[in-house]
Amino acid sequence: MDRTTTMDRGTGAERTARRRNRDAPDTAASFARLAGLPAGAERDRLRQDLIAAWLPMAERISLRFRSSGETPADLRQVAALGLVNAVDRYDPRLGHAFETFAVPTIAGELKRHIRDHAWSLHIPRRDQELRTAVRAAQTALGQRDARTRPSPAELAAECGLSEDEVLRGLAAEGVHNTLSLDHPVLGADDLPLSDTLGGTDPALDLVVDRQSLTPLLRELSERERYVLYWRFFGNLTQKQIGARLGVSQMQISRILSRTCARLREELLAPAAAPQRTPAPS
Repeated sequence: MDRTTTMDRGTGAERTARRRNRDAPDTAASFARLAGLPAGAERDRLRQDLIAAWLPMAERISLRFRSSGETPADLRQVAALGLVNAVDRYDPRLGHAFETFAVPTIAGELKRHIRDHAWSLHIPRRDQELRTAVRAAQTALGQRDARTRPSPAELAAECGLSEDEVLRGLAAEGVHNTLSLDHPVLGADDLPLSDTLGGTDPALDLVVDRQSLTPLLRELSERERYVLYWRFFGNLTQKQIGARLGVSQMQISRILSRTCARLREELLAPAAAPQRTPAPS
């Protein structure tokens, strides 16, 4: 084997480096040329060529986030958007390689997308960050000892957080994905989740009205209170109430109409309205 063939093949380390950087082409000259071109068709073509050359790297970065719950196609699209932003913002005159600028730009775009779209329930950004830190600590401790589950105190020591922050991070773990209302609940005869959830008590809407009405009822005359109580709580007819009070059914009807109208008017009146004088018994 001649020397030329040996040099072309290179050492094992060099071949590994070429394989590792196969999606990082040498485009330094193209970026320098792009920076000096004015807006126009030639610059647009060169820009598209650069984006196409670095697209495999963007797709490789998107694979890091395949466990986020987003589809691979969506992740590739977001990574491509981050690549476009990197190409447009990169300035070769600063002396940095494009790859060192593009990788964090693309990764940041993916993280923002996952933060804003992949969570079924949106929670504060701080809680999302705590969840990520706690998961990393769980992975690190699990690699050291997979037999025991780390406690909040151990997780806090590993990731440099307080135990309260660790508990917040653990609580955020359950909101990344939501369950369907048709999901069977274990221990509930496999009933769907929707059948185990409580409903709104319609009586709650009456609490405020009843509390507001209480002082107004105290201002009624004794006969008016008796009439209202027997009619609406005792379920007596107007004739039966009249017999108890020794008056006609017509008088009971008038008392009910007048009293209910007065209560309704005072209940809906502004708070500053003067209170009426109690009617004589």
